[in-house]
Amino acid sequence: MQQELLFTPYNLAGLTLSNRMVMAPMTRSRADNPGHVPTPLMAEYYAQRASAGLMITEGVPVSTKGVGYINVPGIYSQEQVEGWKLVTKAVHDKGGKIFAQLWHVGRISHPDFHNGELPLAPSAINPNEKSYTVNGFVDTVTPKEMTLADIQQTIQDFKQAAINAMAAGFDGVEIHGANGYLLHQFFNGTSNKRTDAYGGSIENHARILFDILEAIQQAVSLQKVGVRLSPSLNGLFGINMDENTIPTFEYIVKKLNDYPLAYLHLTEPFVPVDHLPYAVTHVAKHFRPLYKGTLIINKGFNKTTANAVLAYGEADLVAFGVPFLANPDLVERFKQDAPLNAPDQGTFYTPGAKGYTDYPVLSSATV
Repeated sequence: MQQELLFTPYNLAGLTLSNRMVMAPMTRSRADNPGHVPTPLMAEYYAQRASAGLMITEGVPVSTKGVGYINVPGIYSQEQVEGWKLVTKAVHDKGGKIFAQLWHVGRISHPDFHNGELPLAPSAINPNEKSYTVNGFVDTVTPKEMTLADIQQTIQDFKQAAINAMAAGFDGVEIHGANGYLLHQFFNGTSNKRTDAYGGSIENHARILFDILEAIQQAVSLQKVGVRLSPSLNGLFGINMDENTIPTFEYIVKKLNDYPLAYLHLTEPFVPVDHLPYAVTHVAKHFRPLYKGTLIINKGFNKTTANAVLAYGEADLVAFGVPFLANPDLVERFKQDAPLNAPDQGTFYTPGAKGYTDYPVLSSATV
């Protein structure tokens, strides 16, 4: 039946998913220790949600230079790798599948995270946003324009992070190229004013992503690699769309067909973009004909709309963020059409179990 599509198995590049529901990556800021090492509490959190067909972790910085938020777990130290082993084992013991999202925030950071040094970015342009540091919310600064050596080091950091993720037991990794962070900053004309091989033309704006994929495939099968993009992001973190935005993403998506990826993960617009003549209001519908592989779509879906997008063939899997955050048993709740827990926004990024591992599941919620 059409309404059951969400609960059917899916073959993801040889990885059998029990259903087509994906837990989207969500920053939770629970690695509140000096080494930003994943903890047993985090293992419990992910294991609680292992009934998702696939889970994608919160963004995991690929290096100290990629950090821009407090208490986020990294994947650049051996201690962090050991911590993630607790998470992957807990998930696999529950029969779940989990990818690590590899992250570099670029200019969405602050010198407080970098011993006083400027954060890195494609160009020295302040996004004029706020950064949440140990000192609270502070204004972002004008970042340092990356040298070619900085870019090459970052590419190697992504490669090493992928290697580390596989050593930690992950089923794969997702390259975070969305939401206004470093790779998106390279793609976008308002944040990238470079005139070298990483700026100017559409091909040059996109180059860093493909350089990262080429580097990773030297050590990790690309069948274990996904890519996340947000083509119609506008007005977030200093990123604004222009007439080259959608052509850039069309180029990227078409070129990704040359790589045997696990999937392409797209997000619908965060805010309405109908007023922009060059925006795409229905991302899945627009990009589905351009991409031959597995497509995940995210942003604002419920059970009904998720089943519809699958039935229309506009996506193969649907990712849910906040609903999984507040409902560890979201799959079962959807199957039973049971009420959903309300999310506690005040605890999204706070330390401890409250608003993290204490959301009730159906068995306890209905007692």
